[in-house]
Amino acid sequence: MGLRVLVSAPYMLPVIERFQPIFDELGVEVILAEVEERLSEDELLAFAGSIDGVICGDDRFTEKVLKAAAPRLQVISKWGTGIDSIDGEAASDLGIQVMNTPGAFTDPAADSVLGYVLAFARSQPWMTQQMKDGKWEKILGCALSECTLGVVGVGKIGKAVLKRARAFGMDLRGNDVVDIDPEFIAEVGVQMIALENLLEQADFISINCDLNPTSRGLIDRGAFGLMQANAVLINTARGPIVVEEALIEALRDKSIAGAALDVFEEEPLPGESPLRAMDNVLLAPHNANSSPGAWERVHLNTLRNLITGLGLSVPTSLGKMESNGQKNSD
Repeated sequence: MGLRVLVSAPYMLPVIERFQPIFDELGVEVILAEVEERLSEDELLAFAGSIDGVICGDDRFTEKVLKAAAPRLQVISKWGTGIDSIDGEAASDLGIQVMNTPGAFTDPAADSVLGYVLAFARSQPWMTQQMKDGKWEKILGCALSECTLGVVGVGKIGKAVLKRARAFGMDLRGNDVVDIDPEFIAEVGVQMIALENLLEQADFISINCDLNPTSRGLIDRGAFGLMQANAVLINTARGPIVVEEALIEALRDKSIAGAALDVFEEEPLPGESPLRAMDNVLLAPHNANSSPGAWERVHLNTLRNLITGLGLSVPTSLGKMESNGQKNSD
């Protein structure tokens, strides 16, 4: 029986034909999933027991799915960084490898955060709409050097956000559950403080932490109650870190000024979500990672992780692709 691999990563599916010669060379049969954003538990169960490896997005690899897929399933190669949708403990117990590409989208994600900060500080989206509506009205804005940015989660992306914000002269606050390198703190001039103090002080609050049991629901009604009325929440990390119902209430009550959201509790965002109708909210379809160069590197790294996870030798054709990609990025 030959090796079979399921490909369900939405970003990789449109270009999978480029990599078909590599699968052919390895003698691996590829199964392409029909997926919009992620596969559910029930959808994954349909493949359980028939696949040796997976290239996935944010599919729901629950304990039930993993037990059904074992012992045949050898490796889950996650396209991207976050593996919160995979039950890591169950995978480890069952001997299923989980591999990802850490730090893959640091630059585009950090750029997205600063884009949202600038959009709200300078009111550009709203001025554009007013002009198109035939209005000539000046909207009050602020210089970033007059604003305080709070970053929740000072990992790779959080650090990149702070470095960018420093260039604009912003007053910087940070919060993390782990100690941050003192050299980095001194370099960017960030004050590491308790979450409660950050929420009280920041004009812009950027969520950049991982989704885990301690961060799920971290930004709840109590957190919104601490924020300033002019505060803007930016979430490019994971939707469930923010209690969406509490966010909607805070926006409706104008206890905060606005929100910029790339991620949501349910994705795709339901059509009936109140967030879609709010003028003080900027929305994106989980797209802060958008970058052709980053995507290409993740395609290749994810494929390499799959191949090594299956115990196969990496073909020279993949090595050539990686070398060409490196040259093009230099």
